[in-house]
Amino acid sequence: MTGNPILAARLESAGLTQGELADRLNKRIGDLTGQPGKLTDRHVRNWLTGKTRWPQGRQRFVLEEEFGTSAEELGFIPPAGRARAPSEDPVRRRIFTTATASLTAAAILPPTPSNGSTRLGMSDADRLERNFADLVQADNEGQTGIGLETRALAHAQHALDLQAVGQASMRVRRRLYYLAAAFTGTALWAAIEAQEQQRAQGHLNKAMTLAGMAGSSELQLRLWGHAAVLSIQQRHMHDALAAAEAGRRANVCRNDALFRSLAGARLAGILAAVGEDSAALRTLAHADKTYDRAITDEGRPAWMSFFDRAELNGLAALVMARLGRHAEAEAHLHRTLSLLRPDFHRNRAYYTIHLALAQLAQGEADQAVSTALPLVEEGGAPLAERSRNLLHQFDRGLRRTASGAGFVSEWQDRFNEGEQKL
Repeated sequence: MTGNPILAARLESAGLTQGELADRLNKRIGDLTGQPGKLTDRHVRNWLTGKTRWPQGRQRFVLEEEFGTSAEELGFIPPAGRARAPSEDPVRRRIFTTATASLTAAAILPPTPSNGSTRLGMSDADRLERNFADLVQADNEGQTGIGLETRALAHAQHALDLQAVGQASMRVRRRLYYLAAAFTGTALWAAIEAQEQQRAQGHLNKAMTLAGMAGSSELQLRLWGHAAVLSIQQRHMHDALAAAEAGRRANVCRNDALFRSLAGARLAGILAAVGEDSAALRTLAHADKTYDRAITDEGRPAWMSFFDRAELNGLAALVMARLGRHAEAEAHLHRTLSLLRPDFHRNRAYYTIHLALAQLAQGEADQAVSTALPLVEEGGAPLAERSRNLLHQFDRGLRRTASGAGFVSEWQDRFNEGEQKL
């Protein structure tokens, strides 16, 4: 399901069910026309699933009033070439924006003081940061896709809503912008995993803006890494290289060896992909030495929890595979899978497929099938679209290189049975 995760996030942020939103919109239609509207939860469901990509004019109008923003900013897509007039004047939009912000932030605002003013503090940001750590853990456990994307966008909206309804120091406001950027970055990664490039690009643009407002070099490094992966999906290899180089230039890399090692390992992978073999090997060797100098038990943001010796070996394996050094790639992948934490289900599936591909590239088709089979067996966790595409790549390569072998027939039967699950 592609759907409309932006609208879903706004709905979740407001604490509304589909039926409740339909009721609120019907009341607004009644206020406008004198007769209540006839929207049902089915209409809202069609908006959320993407079945209806551009609601009718009256429906768009009340949606914009309800959420205080344009239909396009709610994730709807106008028909190609259709121009639309502004649906409301700026004064009314500000009124609705403020009202909506008050509603959606209510669940996480601190108690209002007796003088009637709302003061935001670090404790409010701390609550959001704990939720961010939970989302990062959910991502590591393989809970990717539109559900994770929606939850991340809802939390980003909460962080921005808090800015609108409370008084706060500049330090608190910068941290709220940081959290909005962090949550949007998680939504970006979920869209990348789902191979939803257009959505991912929108999340990237917004997250970069918010990270700049927060003044966070560390978050910009994270986002440049995601930007590089997205550019590879789009087959814009020189953009991917520029993004990886921008990440390595981030200020945080000058002060922290662990961030510097991550940025270097990512850059090595892009260099290998664009044919800069010698530079890729030099950069990877430097990333490995830098990791040895890093203080790995130092407190760092939740999103960096994935980067350890297991992940560094995984990134090294990708470099070696792109250079055609498949035996070395396999050795790195065995180390990755032996060191990977048990709860990192998404990465385990991803690197297991790469191990099967490395074995297949060395002519070890039987062993490659044994490696890949557990991923399609009954009861296995669903794969993210990015990993699923890799598995299809493995299937094509296997049929091309070992067609007719008995174990290939077994693989085909199990793979085809597992297609619905995948």
